[in-house]
Amino acid sequence: MKAIDIHVHVPRHPELPEYGIEPGLRKMFRMKGEPDSVQEMADRYEAADVKAVIFSVDAETETGDRPDPNDYVADVVKRYPERFFGFATVDPRKGAAAVDELERAVTDLRLIGLKLHPIHMAFFPDDPAFKPLFDTAERLGIPVLMHTGYAAAGAGTPGGGGFKLAYARPIPHVDNLAADHPDLKIVMAHPAWPWIDEQIAVALHKPNVYIDLSGWAPKYIPKQLIAEAGGRLRRKVLFGSDYPYMPPERWLEEFAALEIRDEARELILLENAKTVLGLD
Repeated sequence: MKAIDIHVHVPRHPELPEYGIEPGLRKMFRMKGEPDSVQEMADRYEAADVKAVIFSVDAETETGDRPDPNDYVADVVKRYPERFFGFATVDPRKGAAAVDELERAVTDLRLIGLKLHPIHMAFFPDDPAFKPLFDTAERLGIPVLMHTGYAAAGAGTPGGGGFKLAYARPIPHVDNLAADHPDLKIVMAHPAWPWIDEQIAVALHKPNVYIDLSGWAPKYIPKQLIAEAGGRLRRKVLFGSDYPYMPPERWLEEFAALEIRDEARELILLENAKTVLGLD
């Protein structure tokens, strides 16, 4: 295993229709052909010698889309244990039901983290209403992977499809959450443009906060984030592709071409993910 991809969207459950945002996402990322099956996804990561964290996103309250069940993600992990780890997803706006589902997904299904998307789910992570959910994640000892920055969904459509970017701003929302839950590992997903400097500041200031580089071709990642990834944040930055929207092979090829210290490269590709996932 040469790397761990911390950010992989599981193929849609075959009995569910595609998400409403999916056609727009595929157009923005210039994707052609049919989506990969689970087997094709597993073959891709096998060929790359990469293990991946897979998950879905439950934004049902805001979007009306039925989510892929956490049981489905757990089943994929069981079928390919040498290739995948699984994160749960819950819709925070479902209240106590979300808390109960997270508990079940971790204790019964053996999923090892939580994936949230504040923009799609329409919630502020530091809103006190959602404290019970984060209390539960902190008690269970699992990391939370949380979208930050710009959202591809809805881009260029009237009103941005109703999606509001402010939900995913690092300061104050991730910073407040990290301060209130110091034992909760938080991964800010994606370079958080247009708030890159805020994202860097939070990761530098809060020991429990990390950054994944998913969703961006490495050659386009803002230079100040790459500089910090090779320096002060070398133990706080992780490889993520955002598969299927960003192919892991392309990401790894472009990352290899970046000027970055060898020590930082190994940490970003593998060792920092081991720390976040508790694999050490």
